[in-house]
Amino acid sequence: MDNVDVLVVGAGLAGLHAATLLAQHGHSVMLADRRPALDRSIRTTGIFVRKTLDAFPLPADCLGPPIRRVALYPPGMRRPVVFDSSRDEYRVGDMGGLYRIAADAARQAGVHLALGTRYVGRDATTYRLSRHDQVLKVRARFIIGADGARSQVARDLNLDHNRQLIVGAEEVFPTAATADPPTFHCVIDPTLAPGYLAWVVNDGQHVHVGTAGYAGRFHARGLAGTVRHFSTIAPGLHGVERPAHVERRGGAIPVGGLLRRISAPEGLLVGDAAGAVSPLTAGGLDPCLRLSNHAAEVIDEALRTGRPHALEGYDGDMLRASFRGRRVMRAALAQVRTPAAASLAFTVLRTAPGRRAARHILFADNSFPSATMRPQPQ
Repeated sequence: MDNVDVLVVGAGLAGLHAATLLAQHGHSVMLADRRPALDRSIRTTGIFVRKTLDAFPLPADCLGPPIRRVALYPPGMRRPVVFDSSRDEYRVGDMGGLYRIAADAARQAGVHLALGTRYVGRDATTYRLSRHDQVLKVRARFIIGADGARSQVARDLNLDHNRQLIVGAEEVFPTAATADPPTFHCVIDPTLAPGYLAWVVNDGQHVHVGTAGYAGRFHARGLAGTVRHFSTIAPGLHGVERPAHVERRGGAIPVGGLLRRISAPEGLLVGDAAGAVSPLTAGGLDPCLRLSNHAAEVIDEALRTGRPHALEGYDGDMLRASFRGRRVMRAALAQVRTPAAASLAFTVLRTAPGRRAARHILFADNSFPSATMRPQPQ
């Protein structure tokens, strides 16, 4: 029986960040993840927005070249609407490298990192883990669920769980720099990405080609077949040589906004488990880091003061107002079911008001609310 202050389940960026912060505050922390190596089975594209790059000290050698251009394509991928920013807006992370560095930082802080270890369930304050077919028991004062969109920890704590999900998949491979600037290409076509978008990110070092949407709306090709088809017609690949073997990523993405009940007396949720993903863009890296900051603060206070009621302040309902506009736009995007409807939307997008609205979404200074948990207008 291991005894720790905090058990963290899931070693994505959210879990690693929260675990490291708590260990740095002097608490005993175990971090369990079913993957034997964190640079395998990567699920995220790894797009970091400017606000994240400004706020968090990410290692520069794990970030691709800055991206300032976004091209939005209608069905048929003709005549894109191109937006250029005067600032560096996006960078794509080498997620395998970032996970390795974050894991090293966690170990140095004192986190017991248990890889190849699966979370099984809970009995009161005892938690069961499985490794090499052996059941391990851990007694923890608090548990943090950083175990993804379909969180088992959320269910065991009787917290809210994600009900609005899209599924995504992409192919990733290295490339050589071209004369074209690093660009984020987005295709809005419900036959390729029902309720979301298809994308090509080419920063001159790596190419990401993918699509996402509501699982039940993909045509006969299915998600995997649609990605393969899209990779043969996608924009932004002129002069790019696709290797025979590519890395494939995929998974579920919550798009319902931050959940209301994300804490209980025994623990709390962070990252995708908490629904901390932009309902519109499905970006989750900035929210996961900011929410993990607050999670660590709350649990640190509870451990120092001996008052588990401190977790009551970790309230998703306080933040949901900040995402009201994005939830409305998510509902609108979900209703774009035909190429004709998507093309009509581009008629508006090409107007001056449409371009202003798109620039605000793509390049705005807003981000996930800060660790003070005070809602900010979006």
